[in-house]
Amino acid sequence: MAADIDSPAQLDYLYNAADRLYGQFARSCGLSSCAYWMLYELVCAGGTASLRSIAIAWSYSKQTINSALKSLESRELIELSFEPGSRKSKQASLTPAGVVFAKENIVPGIEAERRAFCTLTADERATLLELAHKYTEALDAEFTSMNEGRG
Repeated sequence: MAADIDSPAQLDYLYNAADRLYGQFARSCGLSSCAYWMLYELVCAGGTASLRSIAIAWSYSKQTINSALKSLESRELIELSFEPGSRKSKQASLTPAGVVFAKENIVPGIEAERRAFCTLTADERATLLELAHKYTEALDAEFTSMNEGRG
């Protein structure tokens, strides 16, 4: 059966399949999907990131991020503190236990993701990123327009 070229359904299925794979991997690490991505961000940021930058990067609601961070904090994998010179803005940092956990669980996931991504040629990777970005922006514009029309 040929895919309908004017329907994004196949793309939706692929996004959901990828989300399922990441969710399964996160659960195999003993984490929720959001907690996995929070640790992923901290690893990529060198161990510390502002909550603001995390929220912008991952597009989760503040409540979801705060819940995941509190869970990680209760497991003593991260610590939350005020950013230097601020009494309002907070940051999350990996604890020594969090660094060990990340090396055992998050870093191998990042490496597997990189190996999978690099099965594509450099041109294919660039095209995929460019098109996914373009599609996401267009989808955001469409949904924003629809929501504005709802009053």
